[in-house]
Amino acid sequence: MDGLRLVAALMVCAYHYGGRGGPVQQAWGQSPATLFPTLHGAFSYGCLGVQVFFVISGFVICMSSWGRTVKEFFASRVSRLYPAYWFAVLLITAVLALRPVVAQPLPLPEVLVNLTMMQQPMGSGRVLGVCWTLWVEARFYLLFALVVWKGVTYRRSVAFCAVWLVASVLAAGMRLPAVDLVVMPQYAPFFIGGLALYLVHRFGGNPTLWAIVAMSWGLGQYQAVQGLVSPPGTEVFHHRSAWVVTAVITAGYLAVAVVALGWLDRADWRWLTVAGALTYPFYLVHEHLGWVVIEVLHRRLGLSAHATLAATAAGMLLLAWLVHRLVERRWGPPLKRALLRSPGRG
Repeated sequence: MDGLRLVAALMVCAYHYGGRGGPVQQAWGQSPATLFPTLHGAFSYGCLGVQVFFVISGFVICMSSWGRTVKEFFASRVSRLYPAYWFAVLLITAVLALRPVVAQPLPLPEVLVNLTMMQQPMGSGRVLGVCWTLWVEARFYLLFALVVWKGVTYRRSVAFCAVWLVASVLAAGMRLPAVDLVVMPQYAPFFIGGLALYLVHRFGGNPTLWAIVAMSWGLGQYQAVQGLVSPPGTEVFHHRSAWVVTAVITAGYLAVAVVALGWLDRADWRWLTVAGALTYPFYLVHEHLGWVVIEVLHRRLGLSAHATLAATAAGMLLLAWLVHRLVERRWGPPLKRALLRSPGRG
């Protein structure tokens, strides 16, 4: 699962560096479609790494919340997400203030609200372009906390999946912003699929679980096609194929299913754990900071496009390793202990 997470992050990275227009064109000085004539089409599908992330997240959250109280659940999530996130927000704000080539730094009040991770509902600008996915994840955690509150069991988890799946279909039909905010019909199927696949992993497959997985896959691929195949206002310069979008979503589900069924249990290589540790900080820093690095390497220093692409991705992975070692491992555990010691019943 750690390896799959890094693959999904690299997919998103490929999209941000060579599969879209907008600010990345400023970084390169020209369209990535010109720089990568044979790769830009494939890169444009990299944004589907987000949907794969959500399937993995459903699997991992169900696994990590088993046997935990609500207090332990939230302490785990906060200590996991915030230290690297705070560092990334401050680092990228500082870099953009020094070199505002592809984006301008936000005003101080907006930077401060970004530190709460609640900038999306507050209507503030985003320091990190990718942080919209963290708002989606946060709403998933709040919903799943209803299961954790009573104690995560097989029956409660299945009931949660079934109710959320039905609610997502109804919400898609109603098209009410307030309902969409809570139910998230465009993303719910992916989390639900991951939850059901973890239950397959823990209890073995049965018709009910596989039916939930199949239903979530069917709804999820439809939502992905609706949102990503030439939607209004898209910055993608390559017309995506609905068939390819469905194929990528299917591959993501199959990859998580293979892990859930235990077919890769022998693949216990140490580098997979390292890959999993790098994924979150890499995801946070790679976009805006990567664009600045691209502008310096390609436009200022004259490095070739392909060499710049490889060097930037490698540099972001190295930075992610440093963030993991010096920030996450240093500040995550103390934050978790402080939250668990705080007054209140678990």
